[in-house]
Amino acid sequence: MLLEVGHVARPHGLRGEVVVDLVSTVEARLSAGSVLECQGRRLVVETSQPLPGKVSPRGGRWLVRFAGIERREQAERLVGATLRAEPLAGAEGLWVHELIGSDVVDQAGENHGKVVAVEANPASDLLVLDSGALVPLRFVVTAAPGRLTVDVPTGLFEP
Repeated sequence: MLLEVGHVARPHGLRGEVVVDLVSTVEARLSAGSVLECQGRRLVVETSQPLPGKVSPRGGRWLVRFAGIERREQAERLVGATLRAEPLAGAEGLWVHELIGSDVVDQAGENHGKVVAVEANPASDLLVLDSGALVPLRFVVTAAPGRLTVDVPTGLFEP
């Protein structure tokens, strides 16, 4: 399974560089030599550098050059594409693909629904439940396969 790590925002200049919005918190995803899947092909990062002052919900905006992308026309074909990578060995954390379908229960054991999506939000990503409730990810206190326990403020689940 490949994980989404970024999106190509736009071309930059005439020599094939692109601006990438990194959605991973692991900046090493854009290190020289990293291999990313994009539009059914493998792209190898030649160079990358963060763009100062550019705000993005997670990893920021980066200027990236991929091997074999040498002209602006080639870079333009990547605009809007999702960049994916293999999970990192030994990486800890919560992964979106593992959260989807999980039951969300409070600390008293009451079930509040299943996670149907995870919505990016600058303050804290939101678990979108089949009940329509939105739960900030920062309220997850324990995660087990298929079950998330949350400690939420009073009234969060009330209509």
